[in-house]
Amino acid sequence: MNKIILIVSLMLLTTNCFAAGSSDNGNKTSLYKAAEKLVLRAKKFEKKDKTEKALKLYSKAYDKLIKAYDKDKENPDILNYLGYTLRKTGNLEKAENYYLEGLELDAGHLGINEYLGELYVQTGRIELAKKRLAVLKGCNCEEYEELKELIDKN
Repeated sequence: MNKIILIVSLMLLTTNCFAAGSSDNGNKTSLYKAAEKLVLRAKKFEKKDKTEKALKLYSKAYDKLIKAYDKDKENPDILNYLGYTLRKTGNLEKAENYYLEGLELDAGHLGINEYLGELYVQTGRIELAKKRLAVLKGCNCEEYEELKELIDKN
């Protein structure tokens, strides 16, 4: 009888452990996904010159991304959007730090390389932007094309 109680107890404990782990993992993903949706909405407002609404959404996205980052410091996608939202709200120095941290995790990350290049153009550091462009060269991707176009304009 004691063996049965022990086995059932172990099974219940194991199930609870797995459930807690997957719930936390899902929360990290849901925070990131929610932030990503806010960023995409903010971009649409920006295109319509509704800057104030865009800034509010970028700020909300940033808050969610910080929470996601607290749970997962090894995700370059989170760092990419942290940098992006900060850049869009005017905190360029902090944005650059997040981009650089993201590149330490994934030096070839397309989004980080493009957005960091855009930040460099925005701050007049064209040579550094060209280095980000060189990383993207050969990717046959829109990130390369968009950064190249921006650099060529300057």
